[in-house]
Amino acid sequence: MQIERIQVIYFSPTGTTERVARILSERLAEKLNLPANIINFIDFTLPAAREIQYNFTSQDLIIAASPTYAGKLPNKIMPDWKSCLHGENTPAIPVVTFGNRSFDNALSELANILFNNNFNILAAAACVSRHAFTDQIGTDRPNRDDQRELNNFADQIAEKIKNNNINNILSQIPGDPDAPYYIPKDINHNPAKFLKAKPKTDLSKCSQCGVCARRCPMGAIDLQDISNITGICIKCQSCIRHCTRRAKYFDDPAFLSHIAMLEQNFRDPKQNQFFL
Repeated sequence: MQIERIQVIYFSPTGTTERVARILSERLAEKLNLPANIINFIDFTLPAAREIQYNFTSQDLIIAASPTYAGKLPNKIMPDWKSCLHGENTPAIPVVTFGNRSFDNALSELANILFNNNFNILAAAACVSRHAFTDQIGTDRPNRDDQRELNNFADQIAEKIKNNNINNILSQIPGDPDAPYYIPKDINHNPAKFLKAKPKTDLSKCSQCGVCARRCPMGAIDLQDISNITGICIKCQSCIRHCTRRAKYFDDPAFLSHIAMLEQNFRDPKQNQFFL
């Protein structure tokens, strides 16, 4: 198998999924003796990027990376993964990140989407990252230990490629791509219903810089009035994480109760999982 280029495509509203994908791709380039500038990074996060059709050849190596939302791919982004990526028996590595609870069926869903779009699944990974909702879960991950694990995983993939081992590992990936989404729970472990929750703005702190609107993966924040949410909010926390004034926040009681439940039950560090 001759790899001429590494293509990294990621949906990463808060940056942790991008970080995981970069660690993996840079080590792979090194071990495959490819120059660093042979890596092409495609940021799939903003709406304009998901309006493009991406076509890959059998000489490309694809890393497709997404966070886990409620145990699957983000439901408003999943159709774009299906419609925008096209392979030609292209070797691919699906990667999902998860905020120290569980990746459930997200990796299986992403791997199956790629397989159905004519990608050959060489390897796959589910990596723990800081939870988008709170710094108290998955704190500082990926950390140095995670990076060592990712580097070791990349080394094994490189050896597989050098040995021309192109077997498809789709059947090894756990989960059901057609399973329903995980139902979030509140602090009392009852269903937490916060689908309509939207971020609020503390206008006394806001500088009207517009970074929240420009970073919103759904294009849902009015650039002329950033306190106005004009579209769907997927609770990705991009506006919260990127606001330099800490002016964005959620006050929905059900959403806050869900965060409290997560902080109470999912602090013990989970392990990354690799499939090769």
